[in-house]
Amino acid sequence: MKKMKPVRVIAIASGKGGVGKTNFSVNLGVSLSKMGRQVALLDADMGLANVDILLGIRPEFNLSHVLMGEKTMAEIMLEGPAGLKVIPASSGIQKMSDLSNIEQGAIINAFSEMDENIDVLIVDTAAGISPSVVNFARASQDVIIVVCDEPTSLTDAYAFIKLLNRDYGVNHFHVLSNMVRTIQQGQMLFNKLTKVTDNYLDVSLQYAGGIPYDENLRKSVQKQTAVVEAYPSCEASKAINDIARRIDNWPINNKSDGYLEFFVERMIEYSVQEDAA
Repeated sequence: MKKMKPVRVIAIASGKGGVGKTNFSVNLGVSLSKMGRQVALLDADMGLANVDILLGIRPEFNLSHVLMGEKTMAEIMLEGPAGLKVIPASSGIQKMSDLSNIEQGAIINAFSEMDENIDVLIVDTAAGISPSVVNFARASQDVIIVVCDEPTSLTDAYAFIKLLNRDYGVNHFHVLSNMVRTIQQGQMLFNKLTKVTDNYLDVSLQYAGGIPYDENLRKSVQKQTAVVEAYPSCEASKAINDIARRIDNWPINNKSDGYLEFFVERMIEYSVQEDAA
């Protein structure tokens, strides 16, 4: 594999669906792109892709064509707002939602073909704790877990953290509070989660910030545009841009030496391990 420049790899995850994870992934990608970063967004929800829907783009090809050897990763990549690169997944293809570990590894290995000049790779995982979600999270430098003010959201987020920590040794996570009514509510959600993890797990949680409930988010979804593009001065956009600036200043985790190739190799390594188990 050719040598690549340092690339920050961020997995966006959630214990349950419906917390705004994909919307945040899209808007984070656009916000970082508007800051001048070269950003790629991988839709890693293999069977129920919706990044393209949120951005109003219509991919002719997707990851299923890469898996079948019909297209390369570069050939399916689309350009979104502000220069964001989008790697679309398939939707409504059951086989893609139940890939073997070797098939997952084959898709990730396709990254070695990319010639794109990327600073940040955002991986929008599926909701829940499927093997592909776990593998993506393990291989990424940073994991952001999106929660909202619902008991099931916090319970499932804790279960996700517990699984990655106890079974795979992941001990550092970022938490994003979404659709909060006040700044204090966002911090309170984070505090609730840390109270439990501090008692039962050997993990470090950091608060990535909170995004307020904003009617403009719903409007932007209906328009199939990123809220930071459609309503740049609204409260949600301001919060997302602030979070993006903080993320841009995070140090790159030493475990990966900052190279995208490490992410690729890790994913393949985990896939082989799982198939051998």
